[in-house]
Amino acid sequence: MDRNEVINRISKIRTRANLSARKLSQEIGMNDGYINRLECKRDYLPTMLVLFDIIEVCGSTPAEFFYPVMEDYQKDQEIIKLLNHSNSATKDAILTILQENKRD
Repeated sequence: MDRNEVINRISKIRTRANLSARKLSQEIGMNDGYINRLECKRDYLPTMLVLFDIIEVCGSTPAEFFYPVMEDYQKDQEIIKLLNHSNSATKDAILTILQENKRD
């Protein structure tokens, strides 16, 4: 994940949490313009500790933030949860469907 992707994801989770850049900056104990500068100038990245604070304040998790397609995280977790409660025949059928879709 490159710098722009990290910053884009911070912006997405901040927006989803309905937090202004100023409010998020304050919530993580930084100066009022910290997040705004991060998102607009893109000339630095937060430390890991600050990034984890941002993720927490925005109501996300590191697992979601670093998931390959962040927007699919919740859906994929629901699928995994349902698969965990499925029998072997159902899992085989789903695997077959997914493999067929992959070929298309």
